[in-house]
Amino acid sequence: MVMIELKRLNAFVTVVEAGSITRAAELLFIQQPPLTRLLQGLEQEFGISLLERLPRGVVPTEAGEVLLQEARAVLARAAQLSAAMRRAAQGEQGRIRIGFTSSAALHTFVPALLRRYRTIYPAVSTQLEESGSGELLSAVVAGELDVAFVRMRVKDMPELEMEKVLDEPMWVAVPAGHKLASQTAGQPLRLEDLSNEPFVLYRRRAGQGLYDAILGAYVRAGFSPHIVQEAPRLTSCLSLVGAGLGISIVPESMTRLGGDGVVFLPLDTATQLSAPLYLARREDSHSSAIINMFCDLVKTQLKAD
Repeated sequence: MVMIELKRLNAFVTVVEAGSITRAAELLFIQQPPLTRLLQGLEQEFGISLLERLPRGVVPTEAGEVLLQEARAVLARAAQLSAAMRRAAQGEQGRIRIGFTSSAALHTFVPALLRRYRTIYPAVSTQLEESGSGELLSAVVAGELDVAFVRMRVKDMPELEMEKVLDEPMWVAVPAGHKLASQTAGQPLRLEDLSNEPFVLYRRRAGQGLYDAILGAYVRAGFSPHIVQEAPRLTSCLSLVGAGLGISIVPESMTRLGGDGVVFLPLDTATQLSAPLYLARREDSHSSAIINMFCDLVKTQLKAD
């Protein structure tokens, strides 16, 4: 198979379109003799005459017409490839794999960010993965995810770089008809108000950050929660609360789910209990333009909000 350099194809197309080797040489900024030798070499490689020399100029032969059409297609594809590589190098084309916890997905910040990202970078495909914070962080370390929105900060994973995105208040979820639900609307609850309540909590493995934060707040208040059931996800907690098994404490964003048989009540800020949201990436990922552009957009979105 004849392997043709792109510059030879470009020279051939220029000659045909100019209708003259002399004019084509001017357009290509080369001397006429080297261009003539280039064309002759092209014909020798194919073993076919590609140009018919006329008294004034040149025209392609039938074989030359075929080469002209194919060469234009190849050159156009090469130009597209070059442009695609430039866009990829600038973080404007490619793929990014984004992980998030279920509660992070419910916060207005994350969906708004993803919509804006897709609008600004339509040539970047986004692969989304929902899981618990622990699983997401392990996936980032393993290179299975590029970034992840998680609820806990870790110190035993030096491969990770984590930045706090925001803090959101925690709310108390109680079964409809519960005595706490009938109190004055909007009156914040203290942890002391929950001391004797059966408590539904998500498993530490699924939500270590929030799990530890809630238990820590109870310890500061001077007692331990009476945990009657643990659930694999925050959404499962709400289902159990709605079934009357107990109460739970969830990030404010979870109130957007509503839920049959569940009433949400604010928690007193004196509990110093909040739900942080972190963005995690590998420490060695700064060479990736796509990841850098995504993280920069997170910061821009925060300023806009």
